[in-house]
Formats: sequence, structure tokens, C-alpha cells
Amino acid sequence: QVQLVESGGGLVQAGGSLRLSCAGSGRTFSRYTMGWFRQAPGREREFVAAIRWTAGSTYYADSVKGRFTISREYAKNTVYLQMNSLKPEDTAVYYCAATFSGNYYNTELYDYWGQGTQVTVSS
Repeated sequence: QVQLVESGGGLVQAGGSLRLSCAGSGRTFSRYTMGWFRQAPGREREFVAAIRWTAGSTYYADSVKGRFTISREYAKNTVYLQMNSLKPEDTAVYYCAATFSGNYYNTELYDYWGQGTQVTVSS
């Protein structure tokens, strides 16, 4: 059974930075795509970024491209989301997830989810 645990959320002023971590346990992620999603109050969960664990290919939502960077660390079985130039509209609960599917964008195709970590950006 795969377990994903996010950390690194918090309160930051607009223009600031945070780094989220997602530590995985239960198996290695060599065949997975790892994704970050977020959900703001009253809104649907939306795709933020994804990385193919083995190939290292990365994908981003237009709203975060150029500001956020997804990466992974093999030795720690951990995925990161470096968030720079944060905006109030980035405020949400951020979730880490894993999928075998090649479709990294679709939340319904992800097999495992973390519990989420709150990110709040003040103006």
C-alpha cells in the first residue's frame, strides 16, 4: 500500500516562496507519474504540476508555469514543489498524488493521494 505524506505548507506573503514535500512509502515510484493538485474553498480540485518519476519529464498548469518547479529525489522517494512569486490566488490545500496512467492531468486517474497541506498567501 502506497502512502503519501505532504509537508511544507504555511502562511506566506505575496511574492514569497514555499517548498512542499511529498514523501512516499510502500513502494518505489519508478513506474508512476507524480502530481501536485490544489483545491481552494468552493472550487474543484485542479492540476498544478506533474513529473514522470523515471524520465523526469515535467508538466505544469499555465497558471503556475515559470513560478513553480516540480522535482523528485530518488534516494528519499520524495517529490517537491518549489513555489516562487506566490500570489493570493495560489491559496489552497495542496495534494500530492501518484498514477500509473499516462494522463497526468486527470484527477480521476490518480490511484493514491496524500492528506493535503494548506498554503495561504496573504496580500
